[in-house]
Amino acid sequence: MTFRGFVAVDIPPSSSLEQFAEQLHNASPSLKVVSTDQIHLTVKFLGDTEEGLVPEIEGAIREACADIRPFEITVQGTGAFPSLSRMNVVWVGVEGAEAIGRTAAALDASLESLGFAAERRPWKAHVTLARVKGHRDLDRVRGLLEAHHDDVFGHHHVDRIYLKKSVLSPVGAQYSVVSTVVFGE
Repeated sequence: MTFRGFVAVDIPPSSSLEQFAEQLHNASPSLKVVSTDQIHLTVKFLGDTEEGLVPEIEGAIREACADIRPFEITVQGTGAFPSLSRMNVVWVGVEGAEAIGRTAAALDASLESLGFAAERRPWKAHVTLARVKGHRDLDRVRGLLEAHHDDVFGHHHVDRIYLKKSVLSPVGAQYSVVSTVVFGE
């Protein structure tokens, strides 16, 4: 059996992030806004994952995080990939996640031997808030992103990383935890 897997750090919702997500939702019918109780910082997207590989993936995560101690991050800033003029993804930034960047690089190297492709683009600390599902009525979205470009949406204590499963449904992806690695253990 396989599942759609990824490695992530959860980002707890804050009232300011919830308000911003609501503004995005009301700004354009072309956006599919992520539920704030599902937001996370993706460390490594795995895609189709054999259930039998879970112990090896968990071992790779433990090894990649062996030297990481709990730390603080700041959710701050807004933007879009690939650019504001050609939006596919609307994101908020994450400051202070350098340890996660090192983990992403280590996982890329160790998981390649298990058949997971290395990332082609450099890892960037961000949280996906919305996906663009059409390219109409995006001027209000651009205006919101520019107006909130430097806003702080919260400070969070990070002490664990997860292997998660994503199940796609008509109402959006539903995530569940397959495995948890606590930093410093």
